[in-house]
Amino acid sequence: MGKEILELEPKALWKNFYNLTQIPRPSKKEEKVIEFVKKFGEDLGLETIVDEVGNVIIRKPATPGMEDRKGVILQAHLDMVPQKNADTDHDFEKDPIDAYVDGEWVTAKGTTLGADNGIGAAAAMAILESKDIEHGPIEALFTIDEETGMTGAENLKPGLLKGDILLNMDSEDEGELYIGCAGGVNTNATMEYKEEKTPENVVAYKVYVKGLKGGHSGLDINLGRANANKVMNALLLTAAEKFDIRLAELQGGSLRNAIPRESFATVVVPAENKEKFEQFVKEFAEIAKDEFKDTEPDMEIGAEPTDEIPEKVMSKEDQEKLFKAVAEAPNGVIAMSKSLDGIVETSTNLAIVNAKDGKVEIATLQRSLVDADRDKIAEQMRKVFTEAGLNAESDGEYPGWKPNPDSAILKEMKEIYSNKFGKVPEVKVIHAGLECGLLGAIYPNWDMVSFGPTIRFPHSPDEKVNIPTVQKFWDFLVETLKNVPKK
Repeated sequence: MGKEILELEPKALWKNFYNLTQIPRPSKKEEKVIEFVKKFGEDLGLETIVDEVGNVIIRKPATPGMEDRKGVILQAHLDMVPQKNADTDHDFEKDPIDAYVDGEWVTAKGTTLGADNGIGAAAAMAILESKDIEHGPIEALFTIDEETGMTGAENLKPGLLKGDILLNMDSEDEGELYIGCAGGVNTNATMEYKEEKTPENVVAYKVYVKGLKGGHSGLDINLGRANANKVMNALLLTAAEKFDIRLAELQGGSLRNAIPRESFATVVVPAENKEKFEQFVKEFAEIAKDEFKDTEPDMEIGAEPTDEIPEKVMSKEDQEKLFKAVAEAPNGVIAMSKSLDGIVETSTNLAIVNAKDGKVEIATLQRSLVDADRDKIAEQMRKVFTEAGLNAESDGEYPGWKPNPDSAILKEMKEIYSNKFGKVPEVKVIHAGLECGLLGAIYPNWDMVSFGPTIRFPHSPDEKVNIPTVQKFWDFLVETLKNVPKK
């Protein structure tokens, strides 16, 4: 069914995108797609390099008469976020993405689509194999591991690329040009907990929070969506205080840069509190659904009885530490920008909360347009976790991308867009971790702009890309390459 994508325009781009959907490429498991893109460049007879970490660089000479233009780096990342619905049977390390056309959108069945950033990668591939598009010297830079650490961009060697202009094709709103982005840092907490024999005269339940929208922890953090880990913790904390429930296992969220959509817990409840607990869960669900009725219409919260009584539960002392840590951990928008209207300046995402086999693992991601504020909220997160009795540390720090409103390529692209589409594109700063921050630190001479087609619900199984905007994105890219300034 997905081959209907091959009939979409522009065919050159969609062909390459379809081919990418057939190759497993979750973050940190990009071996197959690295080999695929390497072979793609070599089969075209173009200079192709795979660097020490797995980034692929393909060089294409200028078309005749364009040799005097500044060199352009077309940049996209090869990895994709592996998110699926709980009822979807899919192995991201082995299975192709089941993409299909749904009206004016391309989406996937029960999984992320990988338009983030497969569309950008496909556009670069289409330019590389084109025979009728004018352009100066081209270098296509396909980075790895953008979604879980940006280690590809972070470990790119200086001096390896020769171009002057970087066109990052990893933005998700057509008609917008991005000239700055937030930096980020991961803050993780762990705790070894004591397991005790499950008390007698208890009943067991599988508690769930699911059906949430989730989404990108930067782009969607200000949309008022529920965080499954926060919702689950509120339920468990109150239930522990009122009904003496004991936690056996907890699994919430799966990716640090995605707002958690689901959380599942196994608990036991004293038999005498069975009816009261079940009634509490129903009432809690109604309150939560009412609170988020505008942003989470498909929220589901419940507790299903199970005959499988766990052999062990977390000690009360450690259970209290966990519930306290999650309850007091900040989550969501921390501050809006005072200089950029409507832009989130600082945020944090309580992404993963797992407890199993004697170990608690919590993962969070802090973002900010101001590096000092990024570090400040990370410090606050560590303090919350350590005061609750957990071990905490921050790592994976990456810088933001400072806007340059006087950018020469920005000026050129604004004029091209206005002439071609009859309106001025919006110039923005994005509250997400584009690789431009890291790349600009390694190549400070680069003039950088990020743009792309319209993608909705990235990092979630609802991810979709708008077909008409892909055509506009492509036409804009082609026209930009034709009009790159001379050296």
